[in-house]
Amino acid sequence: MKAVRFTRYGGPEVLELVDIDTPHAGPGQIRIAVRAAGVNGLEWKVRQGLLREVRPLRLPAGVGGDAAGIVDEVGDGVTDVRAGDAVFGSGAETYAEHAVLTSWAPKPDRVSFEEAAGFATPLETALRVLDEAGVRSGHTVLVNGASGGVGSAAVQFAVDRGAIVIGVAGPSNQDYLASLGAAPTTYGPGLVARIRALAPAGVDAAVDIAGSGIIPELIELTGDPDRVVSISDFSAPEHGARVSTGFGRDKTRALREGARLATAGRFTLPVARTFPLAQAGAAQAANATGHVRGRVIVTVP
Repeated sequence: MKAVRFTRYGGPEVLELVDIDTPHAGPGQIRIAVRAAGVNGLEWKVRQGLLREVRPLRLPAGVGGDAAGIVDEVGDGVTDVRAGDAVFGSGAETYAEHAVLTSWAPKPDRVSFEEAAGFATPLETALRVLDEAGVRSGHTVLVNGASGGVGSAAVQFAVDRGAIVIGVAGPSNQDYLASLGAAPTTYGPGLVARIRALAPAGVDAAVDIAGSGIIPELIELTGDPDRVVSISDFSAPEHGARVSTGFGRDKTRALREGARLATAGRFTLPVARTFPLAQAGAAQAANATGHVRGRVIVTVP
């Protein structure tokens, strides 16, 4: 089968489309014929070697973690899907014609393969940080970096919980955040005053997706560093706040929650750009700019 791999660390140019053996589903796993794969920031950071100390690789290595497609092989012990089912989920080396998934959920009929391919990591990350921040119905929650994949998912999960959501994003994404159910505001000087004007009763929790260096301001707004969780600002613990990581976590609960909302028409992650499998390097380069609303997707013929 065709798959994207790299033999050395470096820029997008190190990604190559090559022929390799088709993988097989082990116990508790499924294999899919991939229709589309989601592009996540972690993938280009791994490719560049930025995480080689914490996630060492044996090269050559494949790329990708999220995908959507058609089940074509079911491992021992799997009873909730069968060959021919359309699913989305998380696994390994998903920039390929076939991939093995370890977490999955049925793809809602109203959601395209391209859109569903971008769901898994944002869903798991968003649900995790909201849980860790203790967000409940009636709370006011601030999402810093609310227009990307994870931020958009966090806004929609929080709205579903009955929370009041304030979303921070760039000027061009203010209407988009409002369409998701958030009260939007922009980055930059005066942020604390703008948020206090939007939430005169105070902010109960804050989740930092953007990593824009405002952990002290988020603590000032919540009044409690335990109510501030970041996925991208690793200085957060210096201020008493937390950094949340998803390494090794099962995504099944988050995938099923996202599928439930999407089926009901209450969850969406727009597809910003698509690239064919042979242009996976360009797809990662587009994701790395950090200026994409929604998801970058690699499609498989």
